Amino acid sequence: MNKALLVIDTQDSFYHTPYWSERDLADFQHNLTQLIEAFQCNQHKVVKILHSRDDMPDSPFNPASGLVKPMAFLDTSFDKTFYKSVHNAFTDTGLAMWLKRNNIDCVAISGIRTEQCCETTARVASDLGFQVEFVTDATLTFDMQHQPSGQRFSTDEIKVRTELVLAERFATICKPQDYVA
Repeated sequence: MNKALLVIDTQDSFYHTPYWSERDLADFQHNLTQLIEAFQCNQHKVVKILHSRDDMPDSPFNPASGLVKPMAFLDTSFDKTFYKSVHNAFTDTGLAMWLKRNNIDCVAISGIRTEQCCETTARVASDLGFQVEFVTDATLTFDMQHQPSGQRFSTDEIKVRTELVLAERFATICKPQDYVA
């Protein structure tokens, strides 16, 4: 099976959002670095996906901000880079065609935000016929509040919910250690 690791939206833009938190950052960095190294060791492709919105002038996701670039800990070379302007990495990027041209039939999902761009990309990848491995420990998200009820959801609760809705429907849930030889 030919695999590619998708490193989604792991970019400096997030440091400048109102919800940014460093609470889970060290574990995320460690897990993602381990995952990238495993993919490179096994000669699988590593693809960088960056979120870019030039229609939002004051956004840290606008390329003019200078923040649409990989976080510094990602000191690795990537096999390919795609820029997206929607929640999933496929709709406006050409990613599916590139994966097919490279005979890749399985994508592993990592990056920021677990329940948003990562989960959405996993669902679309599955719908497009790719096998999907969702590496939850190599994703990062932030606490959220449900506006109607005021209930708060922790990052751990969000990740469990994401695994619940993806497992056995859209993706296989994996750990970074699953890829280490």
